[in-house]
Amino acid sequence: MNILVLLPANDRHRAILESSAPGEDFIYTSADAVTREQVADADVILGNIDPALLTACEHLQLLQLQTAGYDDYLAAGTVPADARLSCSVGAYGQAVSEHMFAMVLSMMKRLPGYHDLQREHRWEDLGPVTSLKNANVLVLGAGDIGGHFATLCRSMGAHVRGIKRHPLVYPIVFEDMDGMDALPERLAEADIVASFMPSTPETQGLANAEFFAAMKPGAFFANGGRGDLVVADDLVAALESGHLAGAAVDVTNPEPLPATSPPVGCAQHAHHAARLRLVPPGSHAQQRHRHRRGESASPAGRRDPALLDRTLRITPFYKRRNEPTLRARLDGNLPFNFGGMTRRSMPPCFKAPCSPRRALADFCSTCRDWLARPCLGAFADYYSASEV
Repeated sequence: MNILVLLPANDRHRAILESSAPGEDFIYTSADAVTREQVADADVILGNIDPALLTACEHLQLLQLQTAGYDDYLAAGTVPADARLSCSVGAYGQAVSEHMFAMVLSMMKRLPGYHDLQREHRWEDLGPVTSLKNANVLVLGAGDIGGHFATLCRSMGAHVRGIKRHPLVYPIVFEDMDGMDALPERLAEADIVASFMPSTPETQGLANAEFFAAMKPGAFFANGGRGDLVVADDLVAALESGHLAGAAVDVTNPEPLPATSPPVGCAQHAHHAARLRLVPPGSHAQQRHRHRRGESASPAGRRDPALLDRTLRITPFYKRRNEPTLRARLDGNLPFNFGGMTRRSMPPCFKAPCSPRRALADFCSTCRDWLARPCLGAFADYYSASEV
């Protein structure tokens, strides 16, 4: 088997990869340097590749992306019919949430403004700062990144609520969860609104003038999900009017932004610099960071339903924070109700002591079917491959 690795890999990384598939042939290159001959010989490709090169594949079995997003590969005919496409959902929750958390804190403490003053050798007071202690934080999108971000905010004493499409099941770190219909009401209560929503027809342009007007005066806005959530002109207007205290934008539409775009121009002026913080659009480090998350700069075209049937999504069980209490109730044969699931609804063999510690493959087919229900994440330590 030929395994083509397009990821940057040092000696330690190579040792780990090769130990996972002993005896197989590994070819190390980069997405920029890969040749059509190497692609044609590959049985497995690790890393993002120019979709146009996939036409050279002769016996590809698996394309493992380094990104969470896979939009560029969904057009019909892009991925060979016999190959599987796998993405890296769940791999970047900690890194991206820490990045956004740092940006929000820097705004609340006016650090960008003080940094600008320091560079100008000026000693001035920029006014009061705010704290996460007892702040109301609203997280839009309670997935892997949103769950990690909520954990960081809770650790600082904040009250964290969430908004998601299916609010009945959510990580226990959230104090409460609402559906999209409650968004206007929750926006008016939040001191910080952080979005980690995916790009869908329902979320594109969601953060518009009406959205920002509904937010609490003096609140902060952060977007670490997808750039097309925000109407940039409306965000700039909310900042210039003073209605918002600040905005941290890790993603933009388009990306990178042109030099004449309103947010970049706004951030270049001293009186706005403390309120709107953008990661430099030309930053190579930030571009790599965004690329790993799978943000696409252009529409992917029509999705191929057949490919979706062959796409594996690796979902982390971030709900394992529920497990100590739940496991105690399971092992002690005590009643419980989690997201509508009760002990009575559990298959018999799943009620065995310590069974939540077992890998999904160890369960019988009845238990696997039961685990496939929406809140399976509360009952296992392991990762599971589930069909998208």
